[in-house]
Amino acid sequence: MPRHPRLVLSDVPLHIIQRGHNRHKCFFIDSDYLVYLSMLHEYADAASCSVHAYVLMTNHVHLLISPRRADAPASLMKALGQRYVQYVNRHQGRTGTLWEGRFRSCLVQDASYLLICQRYIELNPVRAQMVMHPSHYQWSSYRTNAHGLENPLITPHAIYEELANEKLERETAYRELFCDRLPAQAVDKIRLATNGNLALGDDQFAEQMTNTFGRDVVRHQAGRPRNPKPSQA
Repeated sequence: MPRHPRLVLSDVPLHIIQRGHNRHKCFFIDSDYLVYLSMLHEYADAASCSVHAYVLMTNHVHLLISPRRADAPASLMKALGQRYVQYVNRHQGRTGTLWEGRFRSCLVQDASYLLICQRYIELNPVRAQMVMHPSHYQWSSYRTNAHGLENPLITPHAIYEELANEKLERETAYRELFCDRLPAQAVDKIRLATNGNLALGDDQFAEQMTNTFGRDVVRHQAGRPRNPKPSQA
């Protein structure tokens, strides 16, 4: 059965997951993370994508971006993936693929779900029990969004900037979002949408996206999923 085209719209946020092949490592030493982030910055600029949040886990990556062209995410991930694989193969003395294949993604309704998705991404190391708090994990955007750590890679989304008028107030308001645990229902909904290349949002957004793309883009989000439980992320 042919795959559906990826759901992408210019200026609509997109949550992306890129996994290591067979869940193998993508990052081996600290410098690997730094190289990936440098490449991400370079290719996001080249592809006209704004990066709002990210986390680099040992064997996968989460990104939250806003593309200014519908073809931008594919261009970004292809260039970034190919160049990073070349880097890893050269420094690890290996050959062959590093990524599992096609990256997974979902459109994100900015008004209702952008900050939820951003929290989901930056809480990944906590859910994986790698750290007790997202501020303890070096390879995510949390310290930038919550504490103002300088990071030229990050472009705050308008929804984030609406948290408060002043920078310090925004950061405080953002940190307060992490005082409560992300509801399990929200976590499941994000996973289902991203693994299924669907749309993440309320009923109105779902109807709008279904009409835009001419197909059901939320089929797994209501009730029980049709397919087995998706992989954890």
